[in-house]
Amino acid sequence: MTAAPEPDPTTRTTRTTEGDIVTSPVNTAPAAQAAPTPPPPPASAPPGPAASAGRFRQALRSISGPLVGLVLLVVVMSLLSPVFFTPNNLVNILVQVSYIGIMAAGATLVIILGGIDLSVAAVLGFSFMVVAVLYQNLGWPFWLCIIAGLAVGAGVGLVNGVLIAFGNVQPFIATLSTMFAATGLSLYLTNGTPILGLPDWFQGLSHVRLAGISLQVFLMIGVFVIGGLWLKYRPAGRSLYAIGSNDEVARLSGIRVKAMQLRVYAIAGLLAAVAGLVVGARLNAAQPSAGNSSDLLSVIAAVVIGGASLAGGVGSMRGTFIGLLIIGVLNNGLTLLNVSPYLQPVVIGAVIILAVLSDGKLIGQLRARFRRRA
Repeated sequence: MTAAPEPDPTTRTTRTTEGDIVTSPVNTAPAAQAAPTPPPPPASAPPGPAASAGRFRQALRSISGPLVGLVLLVVVMSLLSPVFFTPNNLVNILVQVSYIGIMAAGATLVIILGGIDLSVAAVLGFSFMVVAVLYQNLGWPFWLCIIAGLAVGAGVGLVNGVLIAFGNVQPFIATLSTMFAATGLSLYLTNGTPILGLPDWFQGLSHVRLAGISLQVFLMIGVFVIGGLWLKYRPAGRSLYAIGSNDEVARLSGIRVKAMQLRVYAIAGLLAAVAGLVVGARLNAAQPSAGNSSDLLSVIAAVVIGGASLAGGVGSMRGTFIGLLIIGVLNNGLTLLNVSPYLQPVVIGAVIILAVLSDGKLIGQLRARFRRRA
């Protein structure tokens, strides 16, 4: 007997009213299930007072101490002197610190590198004295004298770099020696007498104004902007921080430490020569005594107040510019208040200490100690 075939599960057999057998397919696909509806997102609760206070404290930490000190100084001086916060006086402050700022930009690079340059003020006077001697005594074209003066400034800086990088001389000693040499040469070239009679067009650097602001101020700002961009975005600029933190580790990492030292000290000397041009245009003369010790101290103070560390590896052009403005506001405000010039250095020194302490490190340590005791 033949076995009956097994029914096909995919077909269905039906019989019509006439007796015919009809086969039709059967849909065996499982029924589609409806996708589950996601739950609605929970309503975000408004930030509480604790979160708002935390954001406020974080914003306060991001503000540097020197910037707070500068704002407080401006407010205090504006209240004490009605002349201080006027457009003419504010522009005057920028003009007064322009040549200091140009030198401070170069000093910032040197200090980040872990060095020090005591010769910048002396290079200011010596480089422009060379410009005046070549113009008056030898009859060179003044534009060529300017190039020679800039080359002299960069050359003195290069000598500093060679002494430090290849002579293993401490930066303090190397730059101190070139400072004395540059000062002596400035006096020797003219027997200590100033040189007058510079071209009229050269004085435009000091006299010509754009939007009420002198050209030397735009020159200073341009130097800071270029220096800040170089430090932040160029590999060579970033390498200064590595060298200043640990030069041996930087050397093992493939950074050419000695080449960077030569470059940075040469830039510092070049910027000192540029500052010499600014001073010469302002005085319309080459003074052998230009670039004294007070200018040098103002340069170093501006860098340190701005947050740079003399140990190296820390600093910025923005911080130096803020430190420069603090010094300019102090000098200008104390003069407007008729403070004795003998007391002004005392006040400036006290404010420098407060500005450095307000950077947060010492205050944070004291606050932590008080919390532990409580």
